[in-house]
Amino acid sequence: MPGDEVFVPYGPSHWAALGVGVLGAVVVVLLGRRLRGSGSEVVFSRGFASVLAAYALAMLVYRCWPGNFDAHISLPVHLSDLAWMVAVIALWTRAHWATALTYYWGLTLNPQAILTPALDAPDFPHIDFIDLWVQHLLVLWAALYLMWGRGGRVDWRHYRLAMIVTVTWAVATFGLNGWLGTNYGFLNGKPTSPSILDLFGPWPWYLLVEFLIITVAWALITWPWTIRRPSAAGTRLGEAG
Repeated sequence: MPGDEVFVPYGPSHWAALGVGVLGAVVVVLLGRRLRGSGSEVVFSRGFASVLAAYALAMLVYRCWPGNFDAHISLPVHLSDLAWMVAVIALWTRAHWATALTYYWGLTLNPQAILTPALDAPDFPHIDFIDLWVQHLLVLWAALYLMWGRGGRVDWRHYRLAMIVTVTWAVATFGLNGWLGTNYGFLNGKPTSPSILDLFGPWPWYLLVEFLIITVAWALITWPWTIRRPSAAGTRLGEAG
């Protein structure tokens, strides 16, 4: 039956989803620049926030519905769950801290689920396939729109904020995993399917490698914003964040 096929990384559906991701990225950046500073920008940003929130909440209800609920995957404690929540806040309110977190999470950690998905589920059009891809692509598009479309910025204060919030989430989630016997964030063990974590050694050493990579990568994507001349008063995220 259609939809019963098993998802294959870098198979036809994977490449199709990646193509949609690239196309959508171009569209949101160009549209963001076109609307920047206009009344339509607010309408589009809040419409984007509404679509993302409605979709993510609908999928959360689906995962928690009797018969679908699984404590190992259904609880909204994935970092991707936090990512869509802060992206909605950033799109709706222009909050600088939320924009910064969307930037760091949306452009680095979020794409890992897109490039090396640990999806032990049927292929498109199964709802589990759609759940993973649509949510992660919307968060990626939100990050690109906020920074290169709407004109956001980050500085070293936002770098420190992102590190503190992410480490706090990891510690709390690690404890929750130990209590429930779950593995959210793959903090207590690697996924059963092949992933980039396989390159980082056994548990718990791959967690240290991940931390070091994130520390360096986020510093690298912060640095260009700190050496550019501010375009106008009030455009820096740090002014009110």
